[in-house]
Amino acid sequence: VTAITENGWLHGANMVFKSKKNSGDYHGQMNADIFQKWFVEMILPNVPKKSLIILDNASYHKTLAPTSTPTNSSKKADIRLWLEANKVPCADDCLKAELIELLKKLAPEPTYLIDELASQQGHEVLRTPPYHPELQPIELCWGVIKNHVARNSNFTMSNLLHQLEQAFEKVTANTCSKTIKKIKKNEEAFWIEDAKLDSDE
Repeated sequence: VTAITENGWLHGANMVFKSKKNSGDYHGQMNADIFQKWFVEMILPNVPKKSLIILDNASYHKTLAPTSTPTNSSKKADIRLWLEANKVPCADDCLKAELIELLKKLAPEPTYLIDELASQQGHEVLRTPPYHPELQPIELCWGVIKNHVARNSNFTMSNLLHQLEQAFEKVTANTCSKTIKKIKKNEEAFWIEDAKLDSDE
């Protein structure tokens, strides 16, 4: 787990940990507790002042803040509690789907714990749309790392750790700067396409 800036890897943000699961998908190794610990201890102390922190929509990025309104995936009891606390009448035999419809009409957008932690220190969190890895500059950096490790693997843990160190060095400040510029062009292309679609309607 790490982060990039236009000047290269964010200093102090590198965390390598050994998985305890065999889920077949590396995303399954991360959870909200590990992510929040990394975010609080290694990101927030090291990012420049008033940073814009870009995240994707992984579930572990979206733990609800204690004060947040519930979401569709919240427990039925939690949705009912919020509705009752906000004086929204609902029958005792309401189905969860019915409670969710009321929630959609009345509830403000949910707030996330990570966003609140960042905001307390003067930063803002922005999430890219779901299923758009092409808007995440770090994905290209991970590609460089994975390719290096794959080409030099002998399937031992000691070699993996050694190759990881070398792979991280292959991603320079120049790599990150170019990558971020490329992503900005992708974003601009999406905006232009959206504008065209709007004008066609």
